[in-house]
Amino acid sequence: MYDVLRLHQRLFNAALEQRIDAYKKSKKTLSFVDQCRELTTLRNEILEYKNHSCAAQQVTLKRLDLAFKNFFKRVKAKEKKLGFPRFKSLDRFSGFGYKNEGDGWKLLAGERHKNGFLRLSQIGQIKIRGQVKHAGTPKTCEIQHKQGKWYASVTIDCEVTRTSGQEAVGIDWGLETFATMAKHDGGSENIKNPRFLKTQLKALKTKQQSLSRKSRGSNNRKRAKQAVAKLHAKITNTRKEFLHQTTSKIIKTSALIAVEKLNIKTMSSAGGSYKKGLNREILSASPGLFHQMLKYKAEEAGVEWIEIPTRQVKPSQTCHLCGRQEKKLLSQRRHECDCGASCGRDENAARVILNWALIGSASGQELARCGEMALVVSKKHETPSMSA
Repeated sequence: MYDVLRLHQRLFNAALEQRIDAYKKSKKTLSFVDQCRELTTLRNEILEYKNHSCAAQQVTLKRLDLAFKNFFKRVKAKEKKLGFPRFKSLDRFSGFGYKNEGDGWKLLAGERHKNGFLRLSQIGQIKIRGQVKHAGTPKTCEIQHKQGKWYASVTIDCEVTRTSGQEAVGIDWGLETFATMAKHDGGSENIKNPRFLKTQLKALKTKQQSLSRKSRGSNNRKRAKQAVAKLHAKITNTRKEFLHQTTSKIIKTSALIAVEKLNIKTMSSAGGSYKKGLNREILSASPGLFHQMLKYKAEEAGVEWIEIPTRQVKPSQTCHLCGRQEKKLLSQRRHECDCGASCGRDENAARVILNWALIGSASGQELARCGEMALVVSKKHETPSMSA
């Protein structure tokens, strides 16, 4: 398996070098099709490459092509960090992939689609562990090498169905509480922020300091590097597990989900040493991944998904009861208004989000007809920012 990984790593670096040389010598930009033609010549000349799947090698060339397309897109957008494609060492080369099943690979799933075997061209039959949640037709396969372990990610064409509920909820993401949910019946719920990175920060710092003291190229450094990677993997896996469980629970009880549109890049932008810890906590909580999981699961369950315009609605500065807007400092954790509204800052924001969504959504109008919608803004207090 390592030999195949090394072949793909060398192919990626050789193709990158070819593109750079072609531009330097003749100002020509090679395309994916150009390099696929060169691949045919390479396979005829070098037996190593000829003996392995051509489709898998084309996937490696396609990854390089996508890297260049994204680079040119960033150049066109005049971004500060352009991210020109780089040569990859074997340690930084994550893996390789296959196209259609039967073209270099085949999945032999076990009973009830649990465990089984994966057959790879020129590698053989490998025992796999795992279970497919939804039965379907295997389409593509990715082989990844992480922290000394091998993983197979198989894409399956299938019909996905999820169960959903009857509630309409507005969700305000935050750090003090991971998420505050306001419900159409007037209730609310807080989801605690587990702060996975913060709980492991001391251990991570110790392991990184130990790694920095080891001599480059030594076995001790390799072991220290693996220890750091293992802890990072643990934090990542526990975070993803939490997000999957939390989003699935929300979907099971919801008919409508409203969230605010988040700009993670702006939220976590540099702001001096005083903001370094806050930026780290924002990225550690993965709000973007949280919304991404919620959205695709909502689509699978047929739950209405509404993303409100944050700059227009201003959930944190708007009163959910009368619609009046007033700027608040981040340190103000309670919402108090002259109209009599009194609740937590995050709960108020969640209710504003839900109000805005219910006014303009089909689900909100249906709930109103059934007499089940408790959170409706009075028209005489309605502001332009609260209107649909």
